[in-house]
Formats: sequence, structure tokens, C-alpha cells
Amino acid sequence: MNSPDAPVWFITGCSSGLGRALARAVLERGWRAVVTARDTGKVADVVLGHEERALALALDVTDGEQIATAVAQAQAAFGRIDVLVNNAGYGYLAAIEEGEDDEVRALFDTNVFGLVNVTTAVLPAMRARRAGHIVNMSSLGGLVGFGATGYYHATKFAVEGLSESLAAEVAPLGINVTIVEPAAFRTNWSGPSMRQSATAIDDYAPTAGTRRAGTLATYGHQPGDPARAARAVIDAVTTPEPPLRLLLGKAAYDLATTKLDSLRTTFDGWRTVTLGADFPPERTAG
Repeated sequence: MNSPDAPVWFITGCSSGLGRALARAVLERGWRAVVTARDTGKVADVVLGHEERALALALDVTDGEQIATAVAQAQAAFGRIDVLVNNAGYGYLAAIEEGEDDEVRALFDTNVFGLVNVTTAVLPAMRARRAGHIVNMSSLGGLVGFGATGYYHATKFAVEGLSESLAAEVAPLGINVTIVEPAAFRTNWSGPSMRQSATAIDDYAPTAGTRRAGTLATYGHQPGDPARAARAVIDAVTTPEPPLRLLLGKAAYDLATTKLDSLRTTFDGWRTVTLGADFPPERTAG
């Protein structure tokens, strides 16, 4: 039954991976879900049997008109959006020098500007109700960078900074923000959805080239379970004090904490130089 009290989740990128798993988990709980994908045929099985509580909508997050239409349809069907999950996105393999301009811009259009445009379409109603939760799917790659995925990292680092600012802006309005940072999960990220540069420069073969091959080889063997990740996201959203950041997977925890330790070591090692960059304290007379 479509209960007016059941929370409404609006999830982008539900054709596969974490978005699909999250849509299933939301519906299994008896909640309502707006299940979006560029091709609604790929989510028909997700909404099957939940037609009173699920709405499948076509959404390409790079298309502003589709965003406006989808948000309006969701609000017309369910009256509100309680939780927005910006999940749509993909990866791109290339050393920085190998990157192709049109591919890099397309990557930012989806992973960054698509997220921004969906968020700003949903925010007015959340502000009016003084309630809501925005979940931005980042990555361990939003905290730690590796060779061959520099442009992908750039999009996710952007999501991290943008989300921190957004959280500060909307917290007084009753709206929460959570940044989700998965490691390698068994999704299509390193397989069918991965794009890569056609250019390969020999000098980068031992670094970016090796990691390109290694990343593609992980497809189908990633340690992360999308169903467990979906439950973790739901736990974070429903807790009384939702976290700003949620790491997912042992590798995410291990690598993120190693990065923290490295930052602290570097900052402390250069502390004297860092503090010496300010104007000297003003001396008081007398």
C-alpha cells in the first residue's frame, strides 16, 4: 500500500550497481521509491510488484529538462521527496596526459554537474518543508588518488568539497547531507560502464597503464557487496545523527585512514614552515 507516511526516496542511476541495490532495499522495507535510469526498461523488474510505491522514470542527469520533469513527476505522485540519492556516475581510465577533452568534460557533466542540477531541483521543496536528506555517492577515490583514474578522482574530490559546503548551508534548514565513499564493489564500474582513453603513452605504461589493466581485471571479483552497501546507506540515513561521511568496505577504511596518517605526518613535519608564512604577531607598546 502507498502509505502517505512512508518515506520517499529519489535515486539516480538505478539500472545497475549500488543504485539498483538501494532501490530494491528501499522497496523491500515498504517505503516509496522513485527509481530512475536513462532507460526505464532496465529498472522495470525493480518496480515490478511495487507499482503502488514505486515510480520508474527516465532520467539522464545531464539533461536539465529531464531533471525538472522527473522531479515534478515524483512530487506529483508522492507529494514530496524525503531522501535524494545522487548515485548516477561512471569511471574513466587515462593518465592525465592521455585524457581526451570531450570525454573528460562528459565525465564532469555526469559526475559533478548532473549531481548539482538534480540537487538544486530537489532542494526548494526540501527547504520549504524544513526536512530532507541528500546522499551524494562519492568514492574512496574522493579521498585518495591513484594513477590512471585522475579525472575520476577530480570529479569525486569535487563532490566531496561541494557536499561539505552544502551540508553547512542546509543543516540550519533541517536538511542532512551524507557523502558515501565506497571502495571496490561488485558493480559495473570497472566493467561495462567504464570508459577509457584511446590514447596510451608508453612512458606511463608502468604506472597508469598497469593500473588500467589491474582495474579492469577486478570486474566481477570486487569484494564489496552492493546489497550490504544499500543496507549501510539506509542505516546512515535513518540514524538520529546521520554521519557526514560513510566509508564502505574494508579497503575504504584502511586506505582512508592511511591517508589521514600520511597527512598528519606531512603537516607536522612542515609545521614550522607552515606557521612561518603568517605575518609576525604585532607587538604591543609599553
